[in-house]
Amino acid sequence: MFHRLEDFFKAYEYRAASTAKILGRLTDANLGQRIAPNHRALNEIAWHVVTSIPEMMSRTGLSLSSVAPGSPPPMRAAAIQEAYGKATEELAAAVRRDWTDATLAQADDMYGEKWPRGLTLAILIHHEIHHLGQMTVLLRQAGQTVPGTFGPSQEEWTAYGMQPPAY
Repeated sequence: MFHRLEDFFKAYEYRAASTAKILGRLTDANLGQRIAPNHRALNEIAWHVVTSIPEMMSRTGLSLSSVAPGSPPPMRAAAIQEAYGKATEELAAAVRRDWTDATLAQADDMYGEKWPRGLTLAILIHHEIHHLGQMTVLLRQAGQTVPGTFGPSQEEWTAYGMQPPAY
């Protein structure tokens, strides 16, 4: 949970940059990759990450208009990447403009519970991390290399001239 906006902005800037690296590995050809039939495709998971930003934040009173929460997932990788950039920039600007450190303690109705806004921002970030894990698996299945997000990927270890950990 965040108690200071400065802490949120530091965490969110890092997370958004990592997510953008993962989304940068999307191609129009791999967007349909699924782990199994009847599971979300890569474009659907990526779009869920994008649209969750305005959807979740609308419950706090922030109105973000760069992406419509119920819009269908694009079949163009560039459209997903661009929308994510716009949504993250819009969120950061709205929080910077409309909230203070004290605002982070204000509770909102969130999915049947009351969450302080500082918790909502933390959950937004953790929700994104959860789906990044799913996307890295689908990207690997589609034959893509993946960038490290919380440390080097296997390919990055080699690029650094080091052996990847054995396990």
